[in-house]
Amino acid sequence: MDALPLLTTDQMASFVARGFLRLDAVVPPEVNEQAMEELPSLFRSWVDEFRGVTGERDEGEAPLPRSGTVVTEAYAADSAFGRMVRVPAVAGAIASLVGAGPVVDHHFVHIKTAGDLHAQGLHCDAIIDQGPAFDIQLFWFPHDVAPREGGTRFVPGSHLRRVNMDDVARYHHLAGEQFFSGDAGTVVIFHQGLWHAGAPNHGSRDRVMGKLRLNPTVPQVRLWDTSDLDAKNRNDDHIWARMDPGMVAATLRGSEGWYEPSAHRLETVQRAHLWRYLTGDPDFDVDWYLTRTERRAALVTP
Repeated sequence: MDALPLLTTDQMASFVARGFLRLDAVVPPEVNEQAMEELPSLFRSWVDEFRGVTGERDEGEAPLPRSGTVVTEAYAADSAFGRMVRVPAVAGAIASLVGAGPVVDHHFVHIKTAGDLHAQGLHCDAIIDQGPAFDIQLFWFPHDVAPREGGTRFVPGSHLRRVNMDDVARYHHLAGEQFFSGDAGTVVIFHQGLWHAGAPNHGSRDRVMGKLRLNPTVPQVRLWDTSDLDAKNRNDDHIWARMDPGMVAATLRGSEGWYEPSAHRLETVQRAHLWRYLTGDPDFDVDWYLTRTERRAALVTP
């Protein structure tokens, strides 16, 4: 079996800084076509289960995987979900972010019907998560989604601003927010903390999206292609010193339209903490913020 195409250091740094990664049109057309047949029926079965409606399962139909099932065992290899998570680009991104044996947290099919102009409030999909370890959420769009056709709304750079569920639902029209649009077979991978919401569908067709959240089962340390990490991971970088665009620190220093300058500095520190976890490098820093506070703390006698 060929080695998986792992993420690059630049891609990992971008994920840490912005909280998402787009894999455009990576799922083959035949898998997307299968998904357009299977995903709506999966959605209906989940709705029936929620409503307490029972019925005979079709012959050969596999039961839906329970939370905690290893992803490679959760979906039959010939199912739409099973084929999607085995696409090399998708499997390589999963391995790079959460390791080789992540487990299913939850999954769902979201259908935004044509003409449904309800705008869901911004939210995260769980309570406030603690610590640097993180889950990922795959948002798979098996058909083309044009602008204003219900593509998921999300806020880049919000993933480390920890909130509880829909505490941010009151926020609208944030500078720099995005509404997904793109080609069939695109998978957008979110850090679990990224603020997102279902968007109005002004189009004439239903928008279908398959979603899968995965939990890591191993430390998320240096799982990507680290062949260029040493060259990009210099920890003597400071805002008044070198600002090489190819360095990790330069990517982690990036701002978002909705950040205020003071908030931007705090977000930079949180990104540096996450990068330390991912690299196993306790000395990494951006703009000296962690270094100066840790050095002062070390001077205080217990």
